[in-house]
Amino acid sequence: MEILAIAGGGFLLLSVFFLGRSMKHLRRRRVVRAGGAGISCLGSLAVTAIAGLLLYSYISYDRLTAEQTVSRIEFRRIGDQQFEARLMRAGELDQLYTLRGDEWQMDARIVSWTPPATILGLDPMYRLERLSGRYADIRQEHEDQRTVYSLTDETTVDVWDVARRFPVLLPGVDAYYGTATYLPMEDGARFEINMSRDALVARPLNRAAREAVGRWETIQE
Repeated sequence: MEILAIAGGGFLLLSVFFLGRSMKHLRRRRVVRAGGAGISCLGSLAVTAIAGLLLYSYISYDRLTAEQTVSRIEFRRIGDQQFEARLMRAGELDQLYTLRGDEWQMDARIVSWTPPATILGLDPMYRLERLSGRYADIRQEHEDQRTVYSLTDETTVDVWDVARRFPVLLPGVDAYYGTATYLPMEDGARFEINMSRDALVARPLNRAAREAVGRWETIQE
């Protein structure tokens, strides 16, 4: 994020400047001025650190230039209302999760931008957040064991959280919201999860998945 990088670099230079001023005043035994410059130095360093953390968080998100495949998921029944889910993401090792219930759900976070941020080339960005199992029966959803897994490493400062709690710090943010998709689990079923510019979309990839979705849609109606 160019703005954060420039801001962070600028405040880092300011902190070096104020540090030099503080040392200069100390040599001349101007304690009050040295203290003022020292406080300014610490303030600049704090802003630099915040900008650096936000930049790190921004980099942890993936960019959205068009609808793209973000993962695939395959299921194997291992018990009554219990499945082993194999999550496949490009460039990463496959991950295995045990999900309880009748349906699976994937959640993601999306951040989109307004001008002038879009003029700078900032595309909407997303990050997969969690994978969970769902029960079709509401009573079971309340009473039975639920399974939820995080799909991301939590950062100290997160762009999505900052935009939600302190919008004044990120004036170029247009929207920040969660999106989710869920479909039925079935033995041998495989699904593809795509991210459009504003939502997660899951699609069946094989016969087992298509048949499961067909039965599920009939029940939903």
